[in-house]
Amino acid sequence: MSTQAPFTIEQFYKYLAEGKLMAGKCLKCGKIHLPPRPLCDNCYGQDFEWTEVSGKGKLLTYTIIHVAPPQFQTLAPYAVGIVQLENGLKIPGMISGVQQEQLKVGLELTIDFAACSAGQAWPQWQRYCFRQT
Repeated sequence: MSTQAPFTIEQFYKYLAEGKLMAGKCLKCGKIHLPPRPLCDNCYGQDFEWTEVSGKGKLLTYTIIHVAPPQFQTLAPYAVGIVQLENGLKIPGMISGVQQEQLKVGLELTIDFAACSAGQAWPQWQRYCFRQT
């Protein structure tokens, strides 16, 4: 009998460290939650299964950060946006490898697990960025 990993933000970041974008699918109504949560906001179900989702999507909105908090000052200016994934889920993230002048709503992006992971003291969890497809 196999034990399913818990539906916690910690487990979500463990999957990111493995290069997987995982979401929680409610077994009662089928709604997919990203990031996962212990209670479905649609039907209040508490039974989920992990499901891998595509990291490809389109940029919905973005901003350029010029005045960054201390832990991100070396990155400034940098872009942060909301990406709508192929299945309709929306997820925020930094955008790397795209000239700021090339950023536009509708730009096709894909998740990149390696670009934002190296050498930062904060945050301690696995990070991801989006890059141009």
